[in-house]
Formats: sequence, C-alpha cells, structure tokens
Amino acid sequence: MDKIDLIPLLDFINPAALSYTDWVNVGMALKEEGYTASDWDRWSARDSYRYHKGECFKKWTTFQGTTNPVTGATVVEMAKQGGWQPVYGGDDAEIGWDDTIGSSKDDKVIIDKNWLEGREVIEPENWDPVKDLVTYLETLFDSTENVGYVTSAWQKEGENKYLPTKGNWDRTAGELIEELNICDGDVGAVFGDYKPECGAWIRFNPLDGKGCKNDNVTDFRFALVESDSMEIDKQNEIIRTLELPLACLVHSGGKSLHAIVRIDAANYAEYRKRVDYLYNVCRKNGLEIDPQNRNPSRLSRMPGIMRNDKKQWLIDTNIGKSSFIDWQEWIEAVNDDLPDPESMGNVWNNLPELAPPLINNILRQGHKMLLAGPSKAGKSFALIELCIAIAEGAKWFDWTCAQGRILYVNLELDRASCLHRFKDVYENFNLQPEHLANIDIWNLRGKSVPMDKLAPKLIRRASKKNYIAIVIDPIYKVITGDENSADQMANFCNQFDKVCTELGCAVIYCHHHSKGSQGGKRSMDRASGSGVFARDPDALLDLIELDITDELIKQEENKAVCGACIAFLTKHKPDYTEDISQDDECSEKAMQDYCKHSFSQDMYIDLVNNYVYPARQKVKQRTAWRIEGTLREFPKFPPVNLWFDYPVHHVDDIGALADIEADSEPPAWKKNFKKKKSPADNKNDRRKSIESVFDICKSFGEIVTLKAMAEYSGVTEKTVRTHLTEHGGFTIESHGKVEKMEKVENVSSFS
Repeated sequence: MDKIDLIPLLDFINPAALSYTDWVNVGMALKEEGYTASDWDRWSARDSYRYHKGECFKKWTTFQGTTNPVTGATVVEMAKQGGWQPVYGGDDAEIGWDDTIGSSKDDKVIIDKNWLEGREVIEPENWDPVKDLVTYLETLFDSTENVGYVTSAWQKEGENKYLPTKGNWDRTAGELIEELNICDGDVGAVFGDYKPECGAWIRFNPLDGKGCKNDNVTDFRFALVESDSMEIDKQNEIIRTLELPLACLVHSGGKSLHAIVRIDAANYAEYRKRVDYLYNVCRKNGLEIDPQNRNPSRLSRMPGIMRNDKKQWLIDTNIGKSSFIDWQEWIEAVNDDLPDPESMGNVWNNLPELAPPLINNILRQGHKMLLAGPSKAGKSFALIELCIAIAEGAKWFDWTCAQGRILYVNLELDRASCLHRFKDVYENFNLQPEHLANIDIWNLRGKSVPMDKLAPKLIRRASKKNYIAIVIDPIYKVITGDENSADQMANFCNQFDKVCTELGCAVIYCHHHSKGSQGGKRSMDRASGSGVFARDPDALLDLIELDITDELIKQEENKAVCGACIAFLTKHKPDYTEDISQDDECSEKAMQDYCKHSFSQDMYIDLVNNYVYPARQKVKQRTAWRIEGTLREFPKFPPVNLWFDYPVHHVDDIGALADIEADSEPPAWKKNFKKKKSPADNKNDRRKSIESVFDICKSFGEIVTLKAMAEYSGVTEKTVRTHLTEHGGFTIESHGKVEKMEKVENVSSFS
C-alpha cells in the first residue's frame, strides 16, 4: 500500500494548539517516515509564540529511534481531528486498516476556509467595566451559585509568561453583583487587585465552594472555545457563522476571543461527549482550538479588566442557537450529501437494471434479509446451510441460490464449534465440498463490538474480497441502544445499509422472537423489539414451530424404521425384494418380522441397536417448522414446511406438515371472532357517540350545527339528523342549529 504524503496533512494540524509532547511526536513521526528537519521546522514556525529558530534542527538530532517508534499514523490521526478526510482514487485505490470509509464530503463542514474574510470586532468607545462583569455574572450564574475567579498570577523562572493561581471560590454570583453595584467602578475592590500586565481570569461553570477542580463543578453548563493562532476577525466570523450557542463572547485583551458555549450536560460524561462534538465541528470549519480548554473547571478571561493596556471586554451575549441540542440538530441538517431528485421522464426509456437474485424469488444481491425465529429453531444452522448453498450454487430450502463468495460473521460460537458445524452440515447433506474457498468465517466470539463500530471494520476487511453476501449471526451481540426504540433501531439498521452500499453485497442477519405464543401473529410482528426490524429488511423470513401430533410422530417413526430395515437389507441381503411387496416396505411390523426371520439372532440385534433404535430416536428429537415471508422485491410465497433433523433442515416435500397448526395457532374459524351485539347495544352505542360528538363540537364554539357535527364524524348531515332524532334528547332548529334538551325523557329506553 502506498504511503500517504504527510506534508499536506500538516495543514490540518495547528502547532499552537498542541502540547509539547504532541509537537515532539509530530517531529519523531516525520523523521521515522523519511522527511527532513526542514519540513518539521516550516510547520512549527506557524506557532509564532513558541517557535524558536534552530530549535527543531537541534531536537531532530536527538531522535535516535526506538523499538516502539512514533509513526506517520500519529500525524494522520491528528490531521483527522483537524478536519482532514481521506479521498480515494477509484476502485483500485488501497484502503488502510485505520482509514475512514464513506463519503468524502463532510456533513459537519459549513464554512469554506478558502473564502474566509473575517468580521471586524469593534472595541467599545464608552466602556463600563462594572456593567460588563455584572452582565457576565447574570448571564452565566444563578445568584446563589459560587463563582471561581483568579486575580493573582506568578511567573516561572526565566520566562515572561504569567500563570494564574488557583484563586478564590468562596462567594456567590449574587454577592459579587451586589458589591460591584456599590464599588464605584473599582473592580479590584471586589475581586482583588490584579497585575495589569496579565489581567484576570474567571471560571464559567458554578462551583461547590470547596475547590476549583472538575469534581467541584456543580453544573456542567458551559464550555470554552478559544483560538489564539488566527486573526481575531476570522475567529469572530467563524464563531458567528457556525451559530454556536453562545452565552457570552469575551475579547481576551490579547489575540483570541473567548466563546462561552452552552453545553447544558446532565453529567460529566455527557459534557465530555458534547464538548468533543463541539470541538470537532469547530476544527473542521477552520477554528484552530486550544484542546487544553476542554475541562469544565477551566479558567477564561474575565471581562471588565485591563491587560497590557488593552481591554478584556464583553463583546456580546446570547447569540447563535438557543441551546446545544438546537445547534447540533442544525449542524447535522444544514449540509448533507444526499442525491438530488431525478425526473421519472428522464429515465422512463432507460431504466437501470435490477440487481440479480441472490436467493431466487426471495432476495436480490446487495439487499438485506432478516431470518427471525425462537431459540432452538436452528437459525444458525439455517444460515450455515445458506452459506454452503451460495458457496456451492445449490438450493437453500426451496430456493436456488446464486454462486459466489460469502462471509459468515460468527458472534456466538467458539471457533471450533463453528467450524465443526460447517463440516457437519456438508456431511449431513451429502454435499461434496468443491468450493470451500468461497466461504470465509470471521470468528468474533468474545471480541464483538457495537454495530456502529463493527461496520467500518467489516467494510475494511471485506473491501477486496468480492463477497456477494455477508451473514451476521446473531445481531443481539452487536445491537446498539434499546431494541424497543424505533429511532435507535433505525440508526442500528442503517449500519447494514452502509455495509450493503460500500461493498455492493447482500447482508443477511438473524434475530430472536419476542416472548409468548407467536402463532396468532403475522410473521412480521414476531421478531423481538421495535417494528423497525420487520420493516427495514428487503426480505423477512420467519420460522415458527409446528405442534406435531402423536399420530404424525407414529407415521414418521414407521417410515424411519422401514428405511432403517431397507438400508440393513440392502447391505446384507440385496435380493430381499423377491420376497416382500412394496406394501410391506411401508410397514414397520412387516419389515421387522421379515428381518427377524431372515437373519440370525445376533444380526437382528445389530439391526435393532444400530439401525432401528437410532432411527426412532432421531424422529423423537425431530422438530417441525414453517417459514413464512414478507418480501419487498418479490411476490409472497406459500409457507414452506421443514423438518429440523439436527443439524440440518429438510423441506417437507410430501406434505405431511401441511395441515399442522403453528404454535397453538387458533383454527381459522376462530380467528377475528367477535361477539355479535344486540340491537339495543348498537342503539346505546349510537346514543353515546352522538352525545360525545355534540360535546366536542360545543367545546369549539357556542353554536353547534348539523354541518359541524357531520364534518367531525365524517358522515353526512342526513345521518347526523337521523341519529339525533333517534336519541330524542336534542332539538334541531332553523339553519341546522343543534341544542341539547335540559332533561331527556325516557332515557331508560336506550339502556
């Protein structure tokens, strides 16, 4: 695989936003991949604050290599975090194991960085520091919440940079505002005197009054967005164009704006997730953010303060979207990668070809199929049978399959059991394994991950294999979210679409039934969880168990014993057909009697122990099943009845199971049976209904008319008039006005 050129990727990595360790790692990665110190030096010079001429060349000589070197993958990952997306050069382009699969268009990029001009930030002429601070505190805090702030700073030896101390956190916003209102413009009298050369800081989330760490934050309300490596005007344009949900926007008095963004997270975990999303969107749109500002207890610049003769001032409040959720939904919706609508008139005479069938009359190639059923239905065996049928170009149950390569993703069985099952199915079907190379198995028991994480890994591994189908067994191992939630399961099922689209192959998966009897339900209503499972696939095949009668079991035992006797006679007495008729061959008693008189006692015992008894046991262990289907691309097929003789299914070709009811399914004459109502009951229902309609129409206005009641009920005015007359408790005046009588006579006649 060709290496990615790392130099263009450096444009997506801001050296000013990196820690010292990350900066060094970039240099080590460049040297490891064969680049020069000059490449590292040119990129590092973008950080004008920390850059020192010649430092990169001195550091470069100390990179001697290790047994675990920093590689170009580190630079690739940093570039991805900065908004870089890999672009693939066609069908033959190599894809790395860690590459992102999908559209090259980024759905979170709103701003074209090539056309960024900047939006001027105008400094106030008549500045009121106290007003800035009071507005800031009122916007971010409740009056009873403790505020953290810092007005003292210190310097490291030999450095000019000032660092803030831990500061104070013992006063509430209400107390600070009260003191500010009477300080006569002396902010230092309230917060403490600060050094004009470094300014002062404030924490934007409320504290518990016991400290200033993340653990002391009482409400994860806001996050800080700051960038000091680009012009102030461009920062301002990006912040406003992105419509960040800002509570406050503060000029730092230096080279950055401090945007206090509404996060409103329920807890620290949600705060981190939302801030990661926020920072990712900002980076992709050209705002080079300092990643060290993620913490909820982070300090920001305090407005109303002077810093090196420049103002730290409040630019604006409450701009952009009103909440993080509104902003996130807007970001997701504002830019998509969806195709444009097309005119049917343009394609009427040149329709695209339909995908060829994968399973004849059931599923097309590149589509999705769900196999649903209860536990012990042999769903995994059925899918293994399908894999073998596709690999060998054979039939699966009643349906012919296209031949090709297939991947079986095993999430449940240990490796040995899975491999043995494939061999057992081959042998029980007496199939010659002529195309084993068409079957790949990915054993993931104990290593499976949620489907949204599995899908890209699956796509990467399958991208060059030319599979025509991928089987995922079972999906409960990789479900993300609540299986009863329609929206969460829709997102889950979208992962199958991604696999189908990216690989151009069918995805086949299995799921379990819900609890309880299933016979009275439609096939598409039996799968556990949300109805999305039934609606999403192009083909839904459902297995339901049949209640085998004692009479049928005896018939099957008779056939099995006769078959066992015939097998024994064929081996030891091939001329037996001269002695018995075809009718005798169908009689268990006749066959055993003939064998008993034809062989010695020892041979007869061998027949009973090694032929007859195993045949009987196999019948007793046999279960019966019916497959029904809901198809999107093909007509509905008649139910297919199966015997499950572990470990394989056999189609019931002779119709022995045709009349068997499914899982306590009620007989046809009992379905949809409703008790017939008496005429008096029907009349009483009409009375209640007309009263209800009148009361509802009355709630809409003071006057009720025949027309209003008819429109609400969806019937004609004549029908309403008939029901009102039958009721007897209403009067119909001129122009169709309806009024209810104060007292209804002979009410008992309606009961």
